[in-house]
Amino acid sequence: MKADYKNWVPKGMVYGLIAGTGALAAGYAVANELTKKAPKSVRVGTKAVLGLGTLVCGAYAVWSVAAHRQFSYQGKRQLSKQIVEGTAKYVNIPVGGCGLDVGCGSGALTIACARRNPDAKMIGIDRWGAEYASFSKQLCEENSLAEDVLNTEFRNGDATCLDFEDETFDAVTSNYVYHNITGADKQKLLEETLRVLKKGGTFAIHDIMSKGRYGDMEAFAEKLRGEGYEEVRLIPTDDGMFMTKKEATWMMLRGSCLLVGKK
Repeated sequence: MKADYKNWVPKGMVYGLIAGTGALAAGYAVANELTKKAPKSVRVGTKAVLGLGTLVCGAYAVWSVAAHRQFSYQGKRQLSKQIVEGTAKYVNIPVGGCGLDVGCGSGALTIACARRNPDAKMIGIDRWGAEYASFSKQLCEENSLAEDVLNTEFRNGDATCLDFEDETFDAVTSNYVYHNITGADKQKLLEETLRVLKKGGTFAIHDIMSKGRYGDMEAFAEKLRGEGYEEVRLIPTDDGMFMTKKEATWMMLRGSCLLVGKK
């Protein structure tokens, strides 16, 4: 049995965009025939709408295929694996301790952290929503078994309101989760995650921390330092650490950054 971490760009999305492009192109061809005797404004308008739709959908289809290949664990680039393992390096848990992965998806980061901290435990939580229907608690558990990593546990959970007491965990981590939570103040999400971290515990949170999404993160890091947090750093990962600037741009990952430190 081999672990299956799926893909951040699901096959269903890729196939859907390809099918959509084909349908729009076919619609354009059919409309071109059916509107031959229609007024010019109707012909031009119909062709413009369907033609533009075909181009836009086609562009997204091409992007999705390329991104799927980049993120694939079986592909040549294996960007997802590089990001997961690179983030896990910052997660340090004492013997007998416990860490938390918020938004664990297919369990990749939870398992990577558990493997690096064999004498501790990792808990991964996720709501496993419909938009990532291929991810599930069962998949996480199966992946953990496939990797022969047994110091993991997976639960349903909500990143906006963690079901844990203050200072429960020795380490907290997350990877590309919070930017997907619409309508939520991203710095508040970070504070909620850090709430459950013990004094002296480490954190490593990776996301697209652009100013438009997160606000002033330098000011946030300074605020943490003022509250007694230690070794707080913002580490850009879109300029060569995990990906090149060119990759980050076309994959829409500009602003990717690690927030690390100690409480």
